[in-house]
Amino acid sequence: MRTAASALLASPFALSGCSSDGLTADVVIIGAGTGGVAAALAAAERGLSVVLTDEMPLPGGQLTSQGVPPDEHQWIEEQGAPASYRAFRRRVRTVYAKQWNETADSLNPGACGVSRICHAPSVAAEVLVEMLQAHGQRIRFMPQSVPEVAGGHRDHIDVIQMRSLVDGSTFLLEAPLFIDATERGDLLPLTGAEYVTGSEGQAAFGEPNATAEADPTNEQAFTWCAAIGFDPAFDPARHATPAGVDEAMLQAPASYGYWKDYVPALTPTWPGRLLDFTYSNPITLEPRRLDFDPRPGAQTERFNLWAYRRLQQAGRSWPVKGGVTLLNWPQNDYLEGRLIDVTEAERIRHEDAAKDLTRSLIHWLRTEAPRPDGGRGWPGLYPMAGILGTDDGLAMAPYIREARRIRARTTVHEHHVGQEARASVGLSEAEHFPDSVGVGHYRIDLHPSTGGDNYIDVASLPFEIPLGALLPIRIDNLVAASKNIGTTHVTNGCYRLHPVEWSIGEAAGALAALCTKSGELPPAIHGSASHLEALQADLLRGGAPLRWQLG
Repeated sequence: MRTAASALLASPFALSGCSSDGLTADVVIIGAGTGGVAAALAAAERGLSVVLTDEMPLPGGQLTSQGVPPDEHQWIEEQGAPASYRAFRRRVRTVYAKQWNETADSLNPGACGVSRICHAPSVAAEVLVEMLQAHGQRIRFMPQSVPEVAGGHRDHIDVIQMRSLVDGSTFLLEAPLFIDATERGDLLPLTGAEYVTGSEGQAAFGEPNATAEADPTNEQAFTWCAAIGFDPAFDPARHATPAGVDEAMLQAPASYGYWKDYVPALTPTWPGRLLDFTYSNPITLEPRRLDFDPRPGAQTERFNLWAYRRLQQAGRSWPVKGGVTLLNWPQNDYLEGRLIDVTEAERIRHEDAAKDLTRSLIHWLRTEAPRPDGGRGWPGLYPMAGILGTDDGLAMAPYIREARRIRARTTVHEHHVGQEARASVGLSEAEHFPDSVGVGHYRIDLHPSTGGDNYIDVASLPFEIPLGALLPIRIDNLVAASKNIGTTHVTNGCYRLHPVEWSIGEAAGALAALCTKSGELPPAIHGSASHLEALQADLLRGGAPLRWQLG
């Protein structure tokens, strides 16, 4: 467990060395990932002026710069997400339908194994930009900027100093309300908000699947995703490199020998080398074998890993030519370090190593991966430039599964949502929170961790999102709207996915609107039955469900 120094906000404090340039808005949203975009749209639709920032050049987070197709629950086509999220999905399908001259009703561009709408991150970026631009008079998007310093008094934030990653200049953002929708919970240490990292341990909430002891450095692995294409006619011996592919990208990274022989040190034991098609079954932890065959129409005995996160089927010519898949697999989960609360040098070292792991996976697939015919390697594979907005096929940013988490007014733990934990006391539904502001569902899915834990993957029940989980215990005008809400290490595993994060963001944006309208701050809204009822009614009118309607 890790708590930031609360003394930072114990008395008035000021900024120093900052530019006089600044902007004022009804709400400032730091982080334009899935939750940040949803918060901005919800606030703007309700008449607020919004400043939305992000360290990346484009909005979308998981969907775009991190390159992860949506992970969604089984009812997503009918319910279990806000109307605005389903509108995003329809718009993605419509873009493809127009290009491919097909109906958009149930189009799944990648026909993948993990989602009903696997698609190119570049298309997600196009759709999200259009959705934000529709509110161009109210939303000002400021990309490639990061928060550096917060200013305020007592338990209240007045201003955030930002720094441009383009030219290094600084500017101020002022607002009555600030929303932290960053991927790592970046505002929490800056504002002195109390927060937790890593695993809380059994003593905190008695969760059945919590680690025995608390360990603030024990986080789920992060992954540097990449897109790869396949050209069955490509033969590197003839130097017939696919168009746009630099031959240097096909060479083995310097660390390839290390990663080729790397065996994760996990408990329970990982079945062998990381770069292999045998891995730990996330649920049973028994060794599980997968197949891999990128050839169009290939039939495999076991699940074909090529189709797992496939972004586009072979035979299609837009937005890329040929088949392409996304590498976000057990084989490129990075376990050797973390990115939160470390020095900049350590962060950069781990990010570079994670990129090299993914490059090593690509090289292993091209040269050494076992084929169904008994051969080795698929030389027709190559890093896919462009589809992730980069020249080398790697995502712009790492896929972060676990952030700093606020010490919240409500902490969602396994006894609230875990199927077995609820069944042990005779309950068959997740906790019904009186202050629910959204719903979601996903398994409690924890990837192997930096503390040496193998998978923790257990069933959850369709759950609700309590408003109290978005509110810090002390700071009165800060709202969490990403993976930084009040969950535990365990329940983060089911609250971290795309539609859940969107729902959290939409609730944060609607909350900001009610605060502006009423003149109250978030704790007063949460503590008032009439205000809470007004917020929930507003969310329902906007198409955000608060309860599940399952037979």
